[in-house]
Amino acid sequence: MKSVRISFVLVLILALAFVSATKADNHQSQSLTVVWAEWDPANYLQELSKDFTAETGIAVDVIQIPWPSFQDKVFTAFVGKSDLYDIVIGDSQWLGRNSQGGNYINLTDWINENIDVDAIYGPAMTAFAEYPKGSGTYWALPAEVDAAGYVYRKDLFEDPGEMKAFQEKYGYALAPPKTYDQLRDIAEFFTRPEQDLYGIGTWYSKEYDGITMGFQQVMWSFGGSYGDADNYKVDGYINTEDVAKALEFYTDLLKFSPPDAPNYYWAETLNAYTSGKVAMAMNYFAFFPGVVNAETNPTSHDKSGFFIAPAGPKGHYISIGGQGMSISSYSKNKDLAKQYMKWFMQKPVQEKWAALGGFTPHKEVLQSDAFKTATPFNEAFAASFPYLRDFWAVPEYAELLEACQTNWSEAISGIKSAKEALNAIARKHEEIFEDAGYYDE
Repeated sequence: MKSVRISFVLVLILALAFVSATKADNHQSQSLTVVWAEWDPANYLQELSKDFTAETGIAVDVIQIPWPSFQDKVFTAFVGKSDLYDIVIGDSQWLGRNSQGGNYINLTDWINENIDVDAIYGPAMTAFAEYPKGSGTYWALPAEVDAAGYVYRKDLFEDPGEMKAFQEKYGYALAPPKTYDQLRDIAEFFTRPEQDLYGIGTWYSKEYDGITMGFQQVMWSFGGSYGDADNYKVDGYINTEDVAKALEFYTDLLKFSPPDAPNYYWAETLNAYTSGKVAMAMNYFAFFPGVVNAETNPTSHDKSGFFIAPAGPKGHYISIGGQGMSISSYSKNKDLAKQYMKWFMQKPVQEKWAALGGFTPHKEVLQSDAFKTATPFNEAFAASFPYLRDFWAVPEYAELLEACQTNWSEAISGIKSAKEALNAIARKHEEIFEDAGYYDE
């Protein structure tokens, strides 16, 4: 009997050990994969996610893909219905294509039940979460909210000699520009090719959405638009005299830019500024940490100031950047992904996200003194929010974007006049909308 009892106890111990080991294995096997572009915010998210893992035991791996191949790799995974990615942090323009294409899950009911939407800045939900716009249907939550802004050389702007010369030439004080007319004056003033110094670095590149993101905010601020979002009419909106003037103005800025400026997007303007070639440069706020870092910007890291994109003669609008956080329809970890997203949107987590360097959509955190003073550029970022606007987010955005990129590039290079380029865009956009069935009764 004794040996039987010992055998029974031994079996029981082994069984309990097996169950315990199985639970541990299951616990350890719980993991999430987040895919994002390769940049600093993705590093911040990986660091932030350590807290989620500590709280839940769920491992989080943030896969980073270089920007030039980011969209292609993610969309290729969608085509193959791959379960490689659980959470996708994609551009706002992706919403239409991936929601209608079945690649993102509909989060509307879950968000309304689990997320305090009122705590999130409204334009961020509209840009990064909602499709169709105004429908109240959500496919994402804002992850990294970004905007186009400017950095400038304080050592030049605040130099007494430069200030005196500028005042004498233009009749007003040298300071960060509030209007596009002032931006042009300052760009002209600091353009000194003999010193390898130019007034401005802004976006003209045909890469992805370069010139579109750079020019559209000028277009809006000069009184133009892409079209009527209710009926998708484009002719008479994007090809007006106001937009032609805006495009001519934007082309004229090339005179005050380095010779290679037609190729500039975010990396090139960042490099032009940190190498001391331009007095002011446009970039996404998310790239400005590289400006204030002594290692990446030995020239002016401690002499850099920041300002929001200027106003135009008929309005004040700024290109929105950043991405929303969606759940892949092909993920096998949808419940874990929702758990992570709910955790991410909590105010204390958003406070830490902001402290690490992320740009928060949380209204209270965004407007807090702690956020505004955390970096030299956060205050300008927060001030940009009321003016943010976006490109078309419809499923056909890539085709629409290509028409803009091609024709605006041909306009600045002189291949087409501004009016010719804008008429070509209007025709192509309406053709795209017609082919997609937007005009069907």
